[in-house]
Amino acid sequence: EQLGELEKMFQEDHYPDNEKRREIAAVVGVTPQRILVWFQNRRAKWRKSEKLNVKGNKKYPTSSA
Repeated sequence: EQLGELEKMFQEDHYPDNEKRREIAAVVGVTPQRILVWFQNRRAKWRKSEKLNVKGNKKYPTSSA
């Protein structure tokens, strides 16, 4: 349940400000510091997957011919 809420918030905003983190923490029931760390880790995971997608697309280029 908490994870679902955090994922939904991540889709809306990858970089929540301090006030938004406090709001999320109140909804989820953890400290704002935990929210900060979760978002840092989630952004790292997101960047890694984006990097893999780019590599994957280069591996199999689409030809227009």
